[in-house]
Amino acid sequence: MAYAIGEVVAERRIDAVAEDGGRAPVVVRIGKPVPDTLPGGDWCCPHQILGLGDEAVEASFGVDSLQAFLLCVYSLRLKLGERAEAASVRLDWLGQAGLGLDVDPELYGSAPPGGGRAAR
Repeated sequence: MAYAIGEVVAERRIDAVAEDGGRAPVVVRIGKPVPDTLPGGDWCCPHQILGLGDEAVEASFGVDSLQAFLLCVYSLRLKLGERAEAASVRLDWLGQAGLGLDVDPELYGSAPPGGGRAAR
């Protein structure tokens, strides 16, 4: 099934680093979660990887918009790893493990990343 990216709500630019040190841009785009077109009340979160193989828009699904979004991020981590391995490149985003796509408060102590304000 073909999906449309729709309104892009999140984007990340990553470097694909070749063995010789050359770098090429990879862009990850996440679309706004929308209700699934099939009956049942589930949600769909479209996403796309540009610059690392197949650039088709794909989708992740969840019982609500948040679950669809979270599963989308998880799916993107897996797909990026697979595509990087297939292309024999290493992916880099600010030197962060997991390309900064892991959410683990223990990594940042009690303060959010960047020293930003805590959620209210």
